[in-house]
Amino acid sequence: MKSFALVRADNSDKVKIALHDLERYGDIQFSASPRSIEANYADELLVSVMGVSLKSKCNSAALVELKNHAGLAISRLKKIHPPAHVVIISPKHKVFEELSGKFRLYPEFDRVLTPREKPEVPDTVQEMVESDKQEEKSKELVAEEPVKTE
Repeated sequence: MKSFALVRADNSDKVKIALHDLERYGDIQFSASPRSIEANYADELLVSVMGVSLKSKCNSAALVELKNHAGLAISRLKKIHPPAHVVIISPKHKVFEELSGKFRLYPEFDRVLTPREKPEVPDTVQEMVESDKQEEKSKELVAEEPVKTE
């Protein structure tokens, strides 16, 4: 019996990390590549499955078909803390059949993480030494300048 994981978050990077965490730390197996779904539709699915009103809307969402039974996926999900809201959808939920029929029609979710800009770091020890020397010279010049008084 297959199930689905609905992953909702503020941004796509959090969804990507959550998908990675499900596989790596939750040992949850995907039977297909994650699919991108509209954020509004993901919010509707959450309300339908959980039976509660929506607290906050998401900006990015993915749906992935799981090899694991829903109960096993839920128990493993409880042991990890992904940076996104993850809901397991089993055959007992009304939306399960709808998702089963539409799943392959959704586009694949791009799982490549967007690299963050790194602060400029010297490549070599020589560059670090030269940088330190320039800072020392600047401090010496400031210390040598006479203070002007009027």
